[in-house]
Amino acid sequence: MATSFIDKARITVKAGNGGNGVVAFHREKYVAAGGPDGGDGGRGGSIILQVDDNMSTLMDFRYKRKYVAPNGMDGQGARRSGKDGADLVIRVPRGTLVRDAESGEIIKDMSSKEPFVLCKGGRGGWGNMHFATPTRQVPRFAKAGLPGESHDVILELKLLADVGLIGFPNVGKSTLLSVVSKAQPKIANYHFTTLYPNLGVVYVDEGVSFVMADIPGIIEGASEGAGLGHDFLRHVDRCRLLVHVVDVSGSEGRDPVADFDAINAELKQYSPDLAERPQIVAANKVDILEDPSNLERLRSHVESLGYTLYEISAAAHQGTRELVKKVAEMLSVLPPVTVYEPEYVPKPPVIDTSAPLDIQRADDGTWLVEGPWLQRLMGNVNFSDYESRMWFDKALRESGLFQRLEEMGIQDGDTVSMYDFEFEYQR
Repeated sequence: MATSFIDKARITVKAGNGGNGVVAFHREKYVAAGGPDGGDGGRGGSIILQVDDNMSTLMDFRYKRKYVAPNGMDGQGARRSGKDGADLVIRVPRGTLVRDAESGEIIKDMSSKEPFVLCKGGRGGWGNMHFATPTRQVPRFAKAGLPGESHDVILELKLLADVGLIGFPNVGKSTLLSVVSKAQPKIANYHFTTLYPNLGVVYVDEGVSFVMADIPGIIEGASEGAGLGHDFLRHVDRCRLLVHVVDVSGSEGRDPVADFDAINAELKQYSPDLAERPQIVAANKVDILEDPSNLERLRSHVESLGYTLYEISAAAHQGTRELVKKVAEMLSVLPPVTVYEPEYVPKPPVIDTSAPLDIQRADDGTWLVEGPWLQRLMGNVNFSDYESRMWFDKALRESGLFQRLEEMGIQDGDTVSMYDFEFEYQR
């Protein structure tokens, strides 16, 4: 039954490749020698994540697991650049954590409206118009586009609610949420009515409101995966304040003190930090109380632990206004909802540099170096960063490229051209 709410999904994303540059020359009547005018390839489309407040689950990602952005178009003559690939925008619910699938580290917490570029599109290759120099007036080569980034990620939804309603199934959490907010959760007299968290905005006064989440019923063993288990305990992580709803009516023969302790034990086992979260205890169904001693035993027990207890009947709208005012009062002094900081640091790719590269010498003496692994390597280099350039130089040296160039006769000062990067060779 828990599968009706999807709050974790693994997807593969790939940005588009850059388009190739083109070799072309200016052709015009009565113009004796037209110059190179091959245009650049377009940039590949990027993968962008965007928060969508109309989404509340990750259900869409159950049916589609692979997302690929379009490639850039190749360049054309007359210095016309290829069209850029369109960015692919993936919409996710607010509060979605994006984790690296391999390490589990957080890449981004999608809790704000700002879009996030998850994978950058590949750069377009340069056309031959870029390679014209006073000594190289007819460059007969252009560069291929670079591949777009790709990533396997896990999306994990953690609700962004100020207040979480916790307690055993069928204690009246959904009824309470429906009474204090405009949310309309499913309500029935059987366990596990709520199969996914319901959110409601509670308006207290002008300028004072908060978001309340009805967390599905936790049972003993939930922290170990029993019942609906971790699927829903994860949603309590974000809540600043917990309202612990306990059925004191005795209508189901339950012991409210034992219930209260059992739920808190599950929270502590799942996360010691969660067990320390501020709590208000709502003794519910007092209008049908069969044994008054149940209420007094619970009050004595929770107050000895430092919690405040409120007597309510959600169904009869009794005591709910007082409870809401207390919640708003406590929220006014509590820190804001947790936003997780990124943990993921991209690691240099492991690239097999043993495959031979294609090395050719152009008519003007330029050394042209290309190959699949070199293309992948360059896609991960930031040439404006000194350390990144040094890492690139080390990778080329260790691959044996420089030794091979020297065996082929390269001289100091010769130009080496690799895709859209050129440098003067120095021993």
